[in-house]
Amino acid sequence: MNQVSTIDYIMEDRREAMRLELKVDSNAWAQKYLAHRVRPGTEVLSVGCGPGVILAAVTATNSSITGTGIDISAERVKQAVERNRGNRRVKFVCGDAHRMEFPSNSFDFVYCRMLLQYLKRKEQAVAEMARVCRPGGTVLLQDLDGQLLWHYPDDTGVQQTAEKVVTALGATGFDPFVGRKLFWLAQKAGLINLDVQVECYHLIAGKIEPQILKQWELKLEIARPQLTQIFGGESEAKKQIRAFLEYLSRPDTLTYSTLFTVTGEKTQ
Repeated sequence: MNQVSTIDYIMEDRREAMRLELKVDSNAWAQKYLAHRVRPGTEVLSVGCGPGVILAAVTATNSSITGTGIDISAERVKQAVERNRGNRRVKFVCGDAHRMEFPSNSFDFVYCRMLLQYLKRKEQAVAEMARVCRPGGTVLLQDLDGQLLWHYPDDTGVQQTAEKVVTALGATGFDPFVGRKLFWLAQKAGLINLDVQVECYHLIAGKIEPQILKQWELKLEIARPQLTQIFGGESEAKKQIRAFLEYLSRPDTLTYSTLFTVTGEKTQ
């Protein structure tokens, strides 16, 4: 989900919306993380809404819930509008998570998913989410920790490549360890009654399943322009992508990351 500069956002590609739709069961996500937290009549804001499929699933949990999605990518907003045509309870706007053009105290429930890992000014963005949330409302932050970096057995080449990529992407704001920082970010934003949930996200033990391998192939293909810059040429980028996918396809390897979900309330 992408509220960063479309230049900095490493997954800025029309295919990314399709990839996310195929990867995430929107209805299951809405039921697991939001259904028990939203009441009838709730006004929901999705920050970094992407193609809007999750927001649509959230509003589908109750016919009185309304939703607004904001994304910095005009292309993503266009896709969201197209996918939600006919649903009058959702609307989408183009805007920056760091400076949202909503009045303070506008929404009952504000959430972001897989957004903060890409933002340069994470603290400012979370403060904005708290600002537009109504007193007594809820803010939910969800993101990954350890993405691309945790593998066993050790493979020096794969690990060095991953660390080189992560270091280079750090200039765009990308942070593979943002998950562990969500609790602190929520505290800094003044949220109270914080709840922290940690669970496994990526888990590949042994040879990767074909559908998951296709997801990784598409993800790395979308990121190939940035990888080409990092490795100084397209042929080297393709070589490193191939080596990583071969590592995931080995029967003896394990790779994983964790998912942090932090919720908090805005004070009255």
